[in-house]
Amino acid sequence: MAAVRILRSVLDFLYVLAGVLAALCLIAILGLIIAQMVARWTGEIFPGAANYAGYCMAASSFFAFANALNRGAHIRVSILLNAVNERFRWALEVWCFGLGTVIAWYFTWYAYNFTYWSWKFNELSQAQDATPLWIPQSVMVLGGGLLAVALTDNLISVLTTGQHRIQRDIVDESYGE
Repeated sequence: MAAVRILRSVLDFLYVLAGVLAALCLIAILGLIIAQMVARWTGEIFPGAANYAGYCMAASSFFAFANALNRGAHIRVSILLNAVNERFRWALEVWCFGLGTVIAWYFTWYAYNFTYWSWKFNELSQAQDATPLWIPQSVMVLGGGLLAVALTDNLISVLTTGQHRIQRDIVDESYGE
């Protein structure tokens, strides 16, 4: 039981850490935009600022996936789940988390291969920044992998306890009223 508690605390920490990283990436976007504005006002050039902001936007999205899932921020169609009996609801939850888990793990594997080949061939961004593309692409692997872990975590929770670990929102429990 101690190992399960340690694993649970590590996973919860990773989900929160990913959310913090996503927030920091949004702050970095703000900093990049301000730096680009200041550069423009002073007659300087900040090459690649728009690309870096795009990389940060992708990073913030991918890092936020697992945290948003467990906080109930992803869109879930709960009207059907709230309208069916407990046994059918369990089957629907297993189906949804199972399918989501398979898709997330496939995406992570595909993103890993994509990133590996970008690194292997030393692909660079075509813009002024000339960033090695494996660096921003690796965020897809990390964020996608963490989402896959979170979906697997919820699937195992539904299979073992009958309940997922997603925090419920008041809107989620409104029964469509």
